[in-house]
Amino acid sequence: MDERRLVRISKYLAKHLRHDPGRIGLTLDPAGWADVPALLAAAARHGFPFTRAELEHVVAANDKRRYALDGDRIRAVQGHSIGVDLAHPSATPPEFLYHGTVARFLPAIHREGLRPMNRHAVHLSPDRETARSVGSRRGEPVVLAVRSGRMAAAGHTFQLSPNGVWLTSHVPPEYLA
Repeated sequence: MDERRLVRISKYLAKHLRHDPGRIGLTLDPAGWADVPALLAAAARHGFPFTRAELEHVVAANDKRRYALDGDRIRAVQGHSIGVDLAHPSATPPEFLYHGTVARFLPAIHREGLRPMNRHAVHLSPDRETARSVGSRRGEPVVLAVRSGRMAAAGHTFQLSPNGVWLTSHVPPEYLA
């Protein structure tokens, strides 16, 4: 399958499964799942048709494992700006996790810590290289180390999404290195 087409479908899924399902008349259940036949029909009605086979290929081939497919249901595994309860289990984080950003955001981060912004949770990476890759999407990356072990010991909760992204509600500035 054409790589550009895969990327376009993946971005389409991200927009409508994480941020704006109503734009195409799609309804998500409380856990963020959408009916696959309804998704395919809605996409076709709105001028971006794709097949079940293309959808399955995008889910299977996505290097960041952004989507979960369960029979005739699909959902994004994190990154939502709409109200869903993904029910990821709480987990004990490693001593350090990492966050990729760019220099222009550092003054606010030093003042306020890491906030989820328009998402449900702050996204943290298990390694520096992944964080560097995330930060590079917006320019020259800066990688921040998060003292996640100390945060957990102080009572902050963490969840681990199925694709290995660590989630927490906020990282106060005192836990950043």
